[in-house]
Amino acid sequence: MKEQGTELGRYLRARRAMVTPQDVGLPPAPRRRVEGLRREEVAEIVGLSTDYYVRLEQGRAQHPSAEVLDALCRALLLGPAEHAHLLNLARTPKRPSKTSAERRPRSSLRSSLAHAVFGVHDAPAMIMNDRSDVLAWNGLAAALIADFPNLPPAQRNMAWQIFLNPQAPEIHPDWNDAARTTVGILRMAVGRRPRDTALQHLIGELTVGSQTFAKLWATQHVHEKTHGTKKFRHRIIGEISLDYETFHIPATDDQVLVIYTVAPQSPEQDLLRRLL
Repeated sequence: MKEQGTELGRYLRARRAMVTPQDVGLPPAPRRRVEGLRREEVAEIVGLSTDYYVRLEQGRAQHPSAEVLDALCRALLLGPAEHAHLLNLARTPKRPSKTSAERRPRSSLRSSLAHAVFGVHDAPAMIMNDRSDVLAWNGLAAALIADFPNLPPAQRNMAWQIFLNPQAPEIHPDWNDAARTTVGILRMAVGRRPRDTALQHLIGELTVGSQTFAKLWATQHVHEKTHGTKKFRHRIIGEISLDYETFHIPATDDQVLVIYTVAPQSPEQDLLRRLL
């Protein structure tokens, strides 16, 4: 589809601008008028005609082969998340049937999954979809991250909390990193679900409400939430650093369980216990 091809072209242009000739073994050229690689340089590395590559960037070439996409990933030095996003943009999205969409609404959650999250007592835990909607949480997550039980549904969303909650920089000492990764997660979701109207509405709200979001969104950055370290600041316990792990939930629509942990018998564990 033309819309999807245009998104593919935007992403290729953005990634091409991030790669220097030296990055891919080409000699540096003086007086370059473009950032990063030229179109003809990418085409040569991949083994395409310049005309075909130009049509890819312009959204006029449909359905590039898997071999071409893999070669583009190598030429543009894409990591696993960027590779997956490129493949998503290159495929033609299929419109789900009405019956299928009604059977599996994006915000639905199996009751057994909610019970599992509630049963986690010693670590903040929550389930999110790829729009960053928080679908379930336990007591520690509500105490440390956001007061989810008392928030309007639209605000039970981590992207909303990062960009539109005025207290976000206080709650998240690593706010700059959190903002960038949140944008990357939403960009990945758009690649998977270009017709998700709720996701498009969220992105529009964030773009209007946050200049920082709008600037980061324009970078085409993508991010797949996996594992790492996250800092929070709480009015009672102060600043705390937690490790997190992300578990993709089988037989769900891009839902993940995120658990924040600390080492047993550590000072951080004592801090968490003060929130129980």
